[in-house]
Amino acid sequence: MTREGFPDGFTFGAATASYQIEGAVGEGGRGPSIWDTFTHTPGAVADGATGDVACDHYHRFQTDLDLLAELGVDAYRFSIAWPRIQPAGVGRANQAGLDFYSRLVDGLLALGIRPFVTLYHWDLPQALEDKGGWLDRDTAFRFADYADLVARELGDRVADWATLNEPWCIAMLGYASGVHAPGRRGPEGGLRASHHLNLAHGLAVPALRASSAGRVGVVVNYHQFYPATDSPDDEAAVGRVDAIGNWIYTEPMLAGRYDPLTREVTRDVATWDFVADGDLARIQAPLDFLGLNYYAPAYLAASVGALEAPNPWPGAVGARWVAPRPPLTTMGWSVEPAGLTDLLVKVHARYGDLDLVVTENGSAFPDVVGADGTVHDPARVAYLRDHLEAVSAAIGRGVPVTGYYAWSLMDNFEWAFGFSQRFGLYRVDYATQVRTPKDSALWYQRFLSGI
Repeated sequence: MTREGFPDGFTFGAATASYQIEGAVGEGGRGPSIWDTFTHTPGAVADGATGDVACDHYHRFQTDLDLLAELGVDAYRFSIAWPRIQPAGVGRANQAGLDFYSRLVDGLLALGIRPFVTLYHWDLPQALEDKGGWLDRDTAFRFADYADLVARELGDRVADWATLNEPWCIAMLGYASGVHAPGRRGPEGGLRASHHLNLAHGLAVPALRASSAGRVGVVVNYHQFYPATDSPDDEAAVGRVDAIGNWIYTEPMLAGRYDPLTREVTRDVATWDFVADGDLARIQAPLDFLGLNYYAPAYLAASVGALEAPNPWPGAVGARWVAPRPPLTTMGWSVEPAGLTDLLVKVHARYGDLDLVVTENGSAFPDVVGADGTVHDPARVAYLRDHLEAVSAAIGRGVPVTGYYAWSLMDNFEWAFGFSQRFGLYRVDYATQVRTPKDSALWYQRFLSGI
């Protein structure tokens, strides 16, 4: 398995997110985010962990640039912390925040690495949450203002832009089930937040295009669902949950509508009065690519009644999740590379020849530093190799996949799991901030160099 087996121009990279690695939450004029508030709420995060320091990337980004150069990646996908740019989510830009990301972009370009910027990877300014957050329609317009500020500063150098990362997680985990920041609960809230995120995306696209010639897209975490059996009832359960978990975002973004099944499934939990005239036209802004994050599939079976509330699947009546199939990662997720092939084929069949990019793909395993100071992670090496083969298989079936980004460059703060889950190619000792390449980093390096 070598990179020569992929089409010319295919981009290989690694990915991170601002709150998960930066730390320095009170430096450089940064304002508080919803994740600062959430992580300091007792019981919200495993072991009381916070991102206050995380990987200290804010102070060590030059070292982390060296890691990227050592790997030999073509591109680096990172996110910008909105509260570093606008501490209160509104008004003029904080120049110190812009300067930090400008230095990062220039450092990447000096190494010949393509910058891929995600504007929003979950760290909403707390001041906007205090006004309603993603339940408030105005947040979508404030997001467009923020996108404009960033594009004006970095637009001449950034090659790829994603407006949002995983709107399902933002809306459904943050505003429906409450297991993520800001910790609100309620089925209607998850749907309302979803629509406002869709609107924010649509408003941000023209703001980015006005100041940048870079490619513009969005990143979604499509769920690859399979029926537990081949029964029509299990198939129907998959269709209903697909409508809530997948098509609720890309149908308005790419087709200018909400799937009728999405509205039907959720009719008992929302009136959809939050959709205003003209919204769908705004949301359907032309895109250059669609980013897909894939980790594992899920299996659904028909059931009686709704899921117990609160849950991240508003309206999911008649469906239940069955136990994941081994082998499993330490997250309890199945390792099924074929699911990535199937997902890419499914999305291509639905949306045609839009470029698809695998923007996150990775695995958590119990990495241990050996007596010789090395980290042997054969399960992660196999995971990377097999999922790259799954991407290649999709390309062989005519799917226009143009890039792959390993998650993650380094171990980091894993949201509600704190620091208990390690996804990195590089191990981070959080006490010393020493980065150690795992065998998976060395394997990816050899793969990228064509060895």
